Amino acid sequence: MSKTTRATQALTKAGIVFSVHLYDYDPDAERIGLQAAEAIGEDPRRVLKTLMAEVDGKPVCVVVPSDREVSMKKLATAFGGKSAAMMKPADAERLTGYHVGGISPFGQRKAVPTAIEESALAEPHVYINGGQRGVQVCLDPKDARNALKAIAASVTA
Repeated sequence: MSKTTRATQALTKAGIVFSVHLYDYDPDAERIGLQAAEAIGEDPRRVLKTLMAEVDGKPVCVVVPSDREVSMKKLATAFGGKSAAMMKPADAERLTGYHVGGISPFGQRKAVPTAIEESALAEPHVYINGGQRGVQVCLDPKDARNALKAIAASVTA
C-alpha cells in the first residue's frame, strides 16, 4: 500500500503538515469510518468520513465524524439549497477519481464545494481518508478546512 496518493500530494503542495496512518481496511465492515477508527485506535469523533452528495442536483463533498450521520436538510441549508441527497457510489467514484472506501476530500479529480462538520474544528487533530482504502491522514482540522476552502457548518443529525 502506497503512502503517496493524490490526496497526500495535494496536502504537500498546499504546505499542510500531516502524518499518514495505514490500517487494515475491511471491505465487509458495516460502517467503514467506524472500522477505520477502531483499526487506528482513535475516537470515532476524530475520524472523519468523506461523503459525496448533491444539493439541488449539484455535487458537494461533506466531511463529518464517522460516528455521526449527515442531515440532508442541514446539508442543503449549508449550501443555500432546497434539497440534498447522497450521490450514487459510481457517480462519486467517477467525479472524485477515488474508489468508495478510499474517497478523500483532498486531491479530487474535480473540486466541488465542501462542508466540514463544525464540531470537528474543536478537535486537536482529525483523521481523514488519504485517498486510498486503508490510508488515513492526521492533521489539524482547521488546516483541513483551509486546504479544502470548506465551509464549517452543523450538517449532522
